[in-house]
Formats: sequence, C-alpha cells, structure tokens
Amino acid sequence: QVEESGGRSVQAGDSLRLSCSASGHNFGDLAMAWFRQAPGKEREFVAAISWGGEDSYYLDSVKDRFIISRDNAKSMVFLQMNNLKPEDTAVYQCAADPIGSRVGRTQNEYDFWGQGTQVTVSS
Repeated sequence: QVEESGGRSVQAGDSLRLSCSASGHNFGDLAMAWFRQAPGKEREFVAAISWGGEDSYYLDSVKDRFIISRDNAKSMVFLQMNNLKPEDTAVYQCAADPIGSRVGRTQNEYDFWGQGTQVTVSS
C-alpha cells in the first residue's frame, strides 16, 4: 500500500514537502518515484530514487528545484519542492517498483501506486 501526504495550496516561490509511505513490502527493496498529472494533461514522471538512495533522476524542468529522498528505516520517501511555479500544479502520485535498482522513468515500470495528493500553486 502506497499513500501520499503533504499536498496543499501555496503561492509561487514557496516550498513544500510531500511524503509517501509504503507498506506490505520490504521498503528497502523498492525503487520509488513521484509522478504528477495536471488537469487535461497526461501523467508525467517527476523524480525517482533507487532502493538505497544512491541513484536519482529528475524531470528536466524540476531538477534544480526538487529533491527526492528516502528514509528506509521509516519506509518513507519524500519530495522537497522549492521555488514552486504555477505549472507545478498537479496531483502528485507516489509509485513503487519492486526492481529496486531500476530507477525507471516510465509508468509501466511501477507496480504500486498511491491515490495522489493535490498541489496547487497560485501566481
């Protein structure tokens, strides 16, 4: 089970941290990722992190503003979002991949998904 939290409405330039918990699996075996879907748009990859946290990848438009991290002892993954922009408005979903070293950037590489948390950025 994957569950996100932390989404809310903020102003442009603000920071926000999303959290995701994953249960029912050995969290340390999972690669984790964040995807987002804006209204009227397809879901897109945002960031991913390998099982031990050594490898991470980002969408180009967020790589200088967002940081993905994980705490395996707490079975949690986080997305620190800084300098938020209105175009970051979306439902953010956390996803888990049992192939922990893969660090995939496509949806079909992830087997377990949360329901999502809404992030709204106003200008």
